[in-house]
Amino acid sequence: MTDAKLEIQMLHDRVMVRVSQESGERRSSGGIVIPATAQVAKRLVWGEVFGVGSHVRSVKVGDQVLFNPEEQYEVEVQGQTYLVMRERDLHAVASERTEQGTGLYL
Repeated sequence: MTDAKLEIQMLHDRVMVRVSQESGERRSSGGIVIPATAQVAKRLVWGEVFGVGSHVRSVKVGDQVLFNPEEQYEVEVQGQTYLVMRERDLHAVASERTEQGTGLYL
């Protein structure tokens, strides 16, 4: 077996995302600390796209995407944890090249 490095390429409509590192707790707009254990509804999170398959149409590497992390597959590569999902599991994309934006910005 050789020690050659193998580049990972995503297949079909798959997207590889790294979730932003957060402590889990957050603050309300009024400054109240909300612990990570407080769950009122399913919480969507933002992550950065690190790889896309050849059939992915709306997302590019480097984009920020919104998704539900609880319903995705997790993989560890060189000590970093990434999530792998289908493009259709993404709820939104934040990028500089918008065509049908919401008027909201990250």
